[in-house]
Amino acid sequence: MTGVALAGRRADWAGRAAAAWAALYGTVALVWTVTGSGYPFGPGDGERETSMLRGMPASVGAPLFAAVLLATAVTALATTGRPAVRGAARTGILAFGWTVVAALLVVVPDVRLLTRAGYAPMVILGAPFGWPPVDYSEIITWPVANMAVCVLGGLLLARALLVWQFRGAGLCERCGRGKLAPQWTTPEGAARWGRWAAYLAAGVPALYAVSRFGWAAAVLFGLSDAHREEFGGDAVVWAGAGLGAFALAGAVLTLGLVQRWGEVYPRWMIGFAGRPVPVKLAVVPATIVAVFVTSASLGLASAGAFAKLAGDSALLVAPMALWPAWGPALAAATLAYYLRRRPECPACAPAATAPATPAPTAH
Repeated sequence: MTGVALAGRRADWAGRAAAAWAALYGTVALVWTVTGSGYPFGPGDGERETSMLRGMPASVGAPLFAAVLLATAVTALATTGRPAVRGAARTGILAFGWTVVAALLVVVPDVRLLTRAGYAPMVILGAPFGWPPVDYSEIITWPVANMAVCVLGGLLLARALLVWQFRGAGLCERCGRGKLAPQWTTPEGAARWGRWAAYLAAGVPALYAVSRFGWAAAVLFGLSDAHREEFGGDAVVWAGAGLGAFALAGAVLTLGLVQRWGEVYPRWMIGFAGRPVPVKLAVVPATIVAVFVTSASLGLASAGAFAKLAGDSALLVAPMALWPAWGPALAAATLAYYLRRRPECPACAPAATAPATPAPTAH
């Protein structure tokens, strides 16, 4: 089997996985429809304030999920073959597929996924010491679990659609390279526009970190009682400090997308110094955070949360008003990092990966 054919078969894994996911989750949605129970969103969701699906009842949402997901399964299966369809049919398949991706990644989830990710370091590090005293059943709720499942499905479907698009455009179906690829996808082009995206994506969480450190300090020194009752006494100080530290770490790691130490481990990292940083180690978490931030900002905007900029919570909310720029900027910076560092693949360089043909011997 040639390197190109092997790469094509490997590239189809996302289409098969997305089809299996959509078929299974669509079947679950059919169960919601038939039984009238289990639908995780809408009025039955107890924490639906920032959910864009908060007004969609089960009688509408469950059959809608079932119909869209089962249609998505068929669409995903279609992406595993050669792009035989052309013209309006191809455009319609791509339009439907990318609409579903957008819904799964930024409409279905809300701010809860981001807040869980923000508090995760504190929960993980404090677990051996019994702090913070949390009820995990209140953290990983049924709606939150379904949001995570939808994000997973959206990422799988996005990969499947990209492979199919690359295939139809005459590009490498595994990585998107080719003579017809636009200039902005080259390492040089990505380095130019990716730098500004990374600076913006790092600046927003840095401002957020400053606001959370200030919030924690104000409560610690008795200058404010904001959210003290929500967190239980002085736990608000640790919450503010933890969120600030997480955001600041995220800002620093974002700068790594355009710094040398984001490509090669620095000398102080014993055991790793001088080795290249795996591309996926940066791309995967940054992509997930970009999705979480974008969905959170849309949910907050739909709930009118940014209207508090003129109220008592203005200092806490103001940095969050920049989140609509943070998510897309982080996604762009992550894409630029990938375009600069993506490795060679068998489909792009089949000659380099094919076994050498032995020269004929003279008799």
